[in-house]
Amino acid sequence: MDKYSYISNAHGHYLDELYQSYQQDPSSVDESWRKFFEGFEFSLQKYGENGHPVTEGVSFKETQVRNLIHAYRSRGHLKSDTNPVRQRRDHNVKLSLDDFGLSDKDLDTEFEVGTVVGVGKAPLRKIVERLEKIYLGHIGFEYMHIRDSEILDWFKHKCEKEAVDTTPDNATKQRILSKLNEAVVFENFLHTKFLGQKRFSLEGGENTIPALDMIINTAADFDVKEVVIGMAHRGRLNVLANIMGKTYEEIFSEFEGTTDPDLTMGDGDVKYHLGYSSRIKTSTDKNVYVKLTPNPSHLEAVDPVVLGYTRGQIDDEYDGDTRKAMSILIHGDAAVAGQGLVYEIIQMSELEGYTSGGTVHFVINNQVGFTTDYDDARSSIYCTDVAKIIDAPVLHINGDDPEAVVFAAKLAVEYNQKFGKDIFIDLLCYRRHGHNEADEPKFTQPKLYNLIAKHPNPREIYVKTLIDRGDIDEEKAKKLDKEFRDLLQDRLNDVKQKPLPYKPQKIEEEWEQLKRAKPEDFEQSPDTSIDQKVVDKVAKALTTLPKGFKPLKQIEKLIKDRKASFLEKKELNWADAELLAYGSLLLEQKLVRMSGQDVKRGTFSHRHSYIFDANTNEPYCNLNHIEEGQQKFRIFNSLLSEFGVLGFEYGYAMATPNALVIWEAQFGDFANGAQVMVDQFITSAESKWQRMNGLVMLLPHGYEGQGPEHSNARPERFLQLAAEENLVAANITTPANFFHLLRRQLTWNFRKPCVVFSPKSLLRHPKVVSPMNDFTKGKFSEVIGDDYATAKSVRKVLLCTGKIYFDLQEEQEKKKIKDVAIVRIEQLYPFPKKQVDALLKQYKNAKLVWVQEEPANMGYWSFVLRFMSDTNLELISRKASASPATGYAKVHKIEQSRIVEKAFEK
Repeated sequence: MDKYSYISNAHGHYLDELYQSYQQDPSSVDESWRKFFEGFEFSLQKYGENGHPVTEGVSFKETQVRNLIHAYRSRGHLKSDTNPVRQRRDHNVKLSLDDFGLSDKDLDTEFEVGTVVGVGKAPLRKIVERLEKIYLGHIGFEYMHIRDSEILDWFKHKCEKEAVDTTPDNATKQRILSKLNEAVVFENFLHTKFLGQKRFSLEGGENTIPALDMIINTAADFDVKEVVIGMAHRGRLNVLANIMGKTYEEIFSEFEGTTDPDLTMGDGDVKYHLGYSSRIKTSTDKNVYVKLTPNPSHLEAVDPVVLGYTRGQIDDEYDGDTRKAMSILIHGDAAVAGQGLVYEIIQMSELEGYTSGGTVHFVINNQVGFTTDYDDARSSIYCTDVAKIIDAPVLHINGDDPEAVVFAAKLAVEYNQKFGKDIFIDLLCYRRHGHNEADEPKFTQPKLYNLIAKHPNPREIYVKTLIDRGDIDEEKAKKLDKEFRDLLQDRLNDVKQKPLPYKPQKIEEEWEQLKRAKPEDFEQSPDTSIDQKVVDKVAKALTTLPKGFKPLKQIEKLIKDRKASFLEKKELNWADAELLAYGSLLLEQKLVRMSGQDVKRGTFSHRHSYIFDANTNEPYCNLNHIEEGQQKFRIFNSLLSEFGVLGFEYGYAMATPNALVIWEAQFGDFANGAQVMVDQFITSAESKWQRMNGLVMLLPHGYEGQGPEHSNARPERFLQLAAEENLVAANITTPANFFHLLRRQLTWNFRKPCVVFSPKSLLRHPKVVSPMNDFTKGKFSEVIGDDYATAKSVRKVLLCTGKIYFDLQEEQEKKKIKDVAIVRIEQLYPFPKKQVDALLKQYKNAKLVWVQEEPANMGYWSFVLRFMSDTNLELISRKASASPATGYAKVHKIEQSRIVEKAFEK
């Protein structure tokens, strides 16, 4: 019998083909098959000489043992001992010898394939023992879905060579015990001293603290300079105290309610939403900056903010080195499975515009969400199954085994630093109390909570393990407990006797040069003009193509028209002005970042910041070729996401106070999909968390007959959220004013988020141009008056904002109406009341009308009325309606013309 016929008979044509591939190139087959074929050929050489055939039984069983190994690797995690409080569900995992045509009789037979799991040629008994120890212990390794063979082999090696024994050295054991002691005693102390107060305790999941400690320490050993953490409220106080270094006195003061509200800035937030940052000295004397970002109760909403912040630091502080900053996202099991935002950030993770060098995802898996069992919370087997989208490995760990947890934490950082990719740690634990400490969990999970009530805490379990192994004596463990409890009591006594004075949250160094804005700062805009030399440099870049570059005909015309605008007409349209603003900032060494759906070209084909060779498709960005040493224009077409991408850009802007960061929606109302980010972060963060942010949102808005979903950016929502100078809202009608608004964002010595209800049809409107003088002189105009009407004879003043102005202006000029003036409010908030009043003084006794194309219950009317309640302001608009706009083009035209007609009625 020749080699081929045996192989084919033993396992069919597939094995035959595999063996032939191996003979042609051994590296072309999986490592385990490579080892098998090496053993097979060795057997042939040793036992098949002189015409003696290989016994079919042994060789067939070699294949079956290899298949058994593959099954443990692929499915062992489904049977591993990872649940600390209840029996795992039966996933019908077939790992018995019978399932592979093997039996107890084979246990003492040696198999070559044992080499692939690190035991060499060995009896089946030893191979199975090794597999059970690796794959059925306290860590469930889920990694065989990885399709990159290099990564798969690396991870397999880590599991099968290093995870056989997760027992650390004595110093690590001592550190684990110390951090676990802090975590458990801290929670227990709060529970007894502050009865009934919400704290969202970590009890049951305290091994999170030694895990985070190991992640941060290992990261620092890899020369990571900064770690950014995002998490919801479960366990946050413990992380603040025992990882971040927030003092126990500060935390106890918050519980005691000693903060003087008269001394705080803004409205503040509950203690388990607040952020913190500190410099930590690790166990190996490395310094690492650790930041916990503030967040709202919207679970997972902070995720893209953390990733954006990390990327911002990478770009701004670490010259693009993704190994210098690392993000950790701490999830809950119900949230990571249920919130669609997690899918969005996973899809972002390896995209050029959004990668931040990989994230360590740490799931505190309580096995319950508020009161909902996992059977009702997800369809997937694991809450972490979203990881498979990007082939991220998952480590499912028994939350009662701190040594396994710490091993996994170290492995996660090694993986992250080697491959720059995401990895998941799924800590299977439990929640000792209800969702908050006043809640009764037995209402909905009586059986589970009977088990939890009898279950020792993770510290008790680890102390017993250490005592049983002779690593520590019982007296030392008791002493450690008492000393830490006494320390906490002393700190609490100090706070009760002498409350801490209010200490504002620490502001990051990069924000220290900026001040808090006051109302008077908005009375007049700063000078944001640029020198003609800057205009000339940017113009040259925008109108020059590289040698040999073949543009499309439309782009050729665009470049020709652009050249004429800059050099001959000396007037710029919207796209010219916008690109000039970006170019001028890049020359000032400012970061300029923009993202959103199709932003490189622009939804309405106006921007063309990147152009593509018609023959080769090679991209070219004009703004990257202004002069040597300039900043590069960071513009990225985003994934089809609003919530995740807007959160990312907000986080990026949080990290980079001197960057212009812009998110553009494809249509303005697409911001609906990111409303949580607008409400919980953009408009309220300065009041809640004392955190400024200069993010710009461009939301295309205007009624052109495109129907209810493509007309309205919902300005009324932003204006309803506007208070205490928390944001800038604008609807701009001139390219120069847009130019100045963008530059003003970085010229101010404070930062404010800005929403622009930006144009669509106006991008090509012949009247929407600005003379060159408007760029080399001047500043942003909050209000623009009327040069056409005769002031003395004006009987009516039409106040408006945005696109409707051009409809009104067309009627005014067509019919030569000199007794009706049109005043444009370019900045709606902060409302420029002084400028409006000053302008209206010239129109004494004139009737005042607010004109808008939006329905009466939408747009700006209610908002403007608040600021002009001292006038007899009247409204002209579409009728109040449930939908923002009609879907019928004919009806749209009739409605639009009625608004214009009514505006000029006598």
